Amino acid sequence: MSIDPAAELPFFYGSISRSEAEQHLKLAGMADGLFLLRQCLRSLGGYVLSIVSNLEFHHYSIEKQLNGTYCITGGKPHCGPAELCEFYSKDSDGLVCTLKKPCLRSPDTPIQPGVFDSLRENMLREYVKQTWNLEGEAMEQAIISQAPQLEKLIATTAHEKMPWYHGKVGRNEGERRLYSGAQPDGKFLVRDREESGTFALSMMYGKTVYHYQILQDKSGKYSMPEGTKFDTIWQLVEYLKMKPDGLMTVLGEACLNGRAVEKTPSLPATVSTGHILTFLSQQIFHCLRFILLSLFQRRTGANGYTPPPRAVPAASTPVAAVPAEREVLPMDCSGFNPYHNPNDVRRFNIQRSQLLMDEVELGSGNFGSVKKGVLKTDSGQIDVAIKVLKSENEKLVKEEMMREAEIMHQLSNPFIVRMLGLCNAENLMLVMEMASAGPLNKFLNSNKDTVTAENIVNLMHQVSMGMKYLEEKNFVHRDLAARNVLLVNQQFAKISDFGLSKALGEDDNYYKARTAGKWPLKWYAPECIIFHKFSSKSDVWSFGITMWEAFSYGGKPYKKMKGPEVIRFIESGSRMDCPAACPERMYELMKECWTYKHEERPDFKKVEESMRFYHYSLSNKVKPEGAAADAEPDK
Repeated sequence: MSIDPAAELPFFYGSISRSEAEQHLKLAGMADGLFLLRQCLRSLGGYVLSIVSNLEFHHYSIEKQLNGTYCITGGKPHCGPAELCEFYSKDSDGLVCTLKKPCLRSPDTPIQPGVFDSLRENMLREYVKQTWNLEGEAMEQAIISQAPQLEKLIATTAHEKMPWYHGKVGRNEGERRLYSGAQPDGKFLVRDREESGTFALSMMYGKTVYHYQILQDKSGKYSMPEGTKFDTIWQLVEYLKMKPDGLMTVLGEACLNGRAVEKTPSLPATVSTGHILTFLSQQIFHCLRFILLSLFQRRTGANGYTPPPRAVPAASTPVAAVPAEREVLPMDCSGFNPYHNPNDVRRFNIQRSQLLMDEVELGSGNFGSVKKGVLKTDSGQIDVAIKVLKSENEKLVKEEMMREAEIMHQLSNPFIVRMLGLCNAENLMLVMEMASAGPLNKFLNSNKDTVTAENIVNLMHQVSMGMKYLEEKNFVHRDLAARNVLLVNQQFAKISDFGLSKALGEDDNYYKARTAGKWPLKWYAPECIIFHKFSSKSDVWSFGITMWEAFSYGGKPYKKMKGPEVIRFIESGSRMDCPAACPERMYELMKECWTYKHEERPDFKKVEESMRFYHYSLSNKVKPEGAAADAEPDK
């Protein structure tokens, strides 16, 4: 589900025009410092701040920068629109005045969606389904985790199937098409310029066709000569429908391309503005559907394009080649949705003849060791991790290991290590999918120079999605820690180690342990330590500790404190300090997770939403070479 970082702000109006913003400010009284926030048409993910001062309107464009921050031209960067507005309420810092009074939306004024907003969800689902062969919950998790980058990928090529886009059409052919049929002022089309690979806008005015070159700067932004710059062609076109920006007139009727003419029904003779908008939305959506196919063809080698070869296990879902200009997504990994049909592999009993076990040891514990191996199936071989029970511990630990297997067998989520089955041979062996990059704490400690805070936010957001899934399934993990978060690669995390997990009854809020045993006290909530009570809310506390570990790059919580010292530290109201690399908003979430009373602590639904909002506010990963953010006043 796509979320705008400004969606919860009561003074955010969505995609409204400058004149509509000014009308809202007029109705609210025109006091100095009265302001509202609206969506910026020309910048993907950007906003416009509209302010009143001395009975005049002032509009400031807020652009989302390449590092994921937001700023007004010449101003300081801020991690989100809310933080930016809060800053300017205390310091004008170049604005005409400080922000003094928000112009709040009335209850009957919903946030106005933009052209792309209303189309995005269906497009994302279809794209993810076709490109990565994902369906159901795996598809939803993929969209939630990586929506910002996927949206950018789709938005920047959306013009290709718009009804007004004619592709490689020459100047003369463009004129012929515009002269065909009615010739109202503003009739237009967009075409590729044959000689340079850039775009041209051809439009009718006074029965004459005028041709304009669409410029593209080094950062990839589009504009008319000396005009306002936009991230995408379709944004530029939408803007030119409202303002001429150097043209003879505003754009009007689209000269439909052959496909659009073939597919598009005619408009009724008399229609209202609402009908027109509905009609246009339907036609735009119809045309944008074709984008998904063309994008899919590009990535999978159709239409004569062959992507670079990539090694994929034989039993894996086919993985498309990853474009060089973006980071690898979890869905690009063969492990995201490893099997066409999980039931083909996930059998509780695995024969020893199906397993090849390497001597390479991935880890060890009281139960035994974890070794690298290969599982042979009818459709190929799969890399796996094999948890091998020590013979001398069999009587003591076998029951616990069987319980872990039963729990894991019931779970199926991209962000939880999947259990493939049990093999009872020379030792009892639990066969799990491979997460080859190892535990999160060790990986971060060894890769401090290459892992950014944004990268950590992404990984912890994935952990929060896995924990939300467990919460929904009424499972308590009881051992969530960075050591039990395994990485498939630097961008893809999975929760592991369900040895202490418990399934709650439908009506149970918590589980009460009979004995303390060997517990990881530094990760435990007060009610766990004092009353032996465990719930999803106590897992939330552990998630806060895991966040601290992650942003400390594998640091050890509470330093050298012993168990009793940790308890006294918590009881006194003290909490660990913010790690040096941790963003302030993430530390605030940590402290919410460390709320003393479990009933006042957020659940994972709330934690995941908070992580998602912040992750989305940082996500702007498609970075054109040599891009410099152009932040101009909104026009």
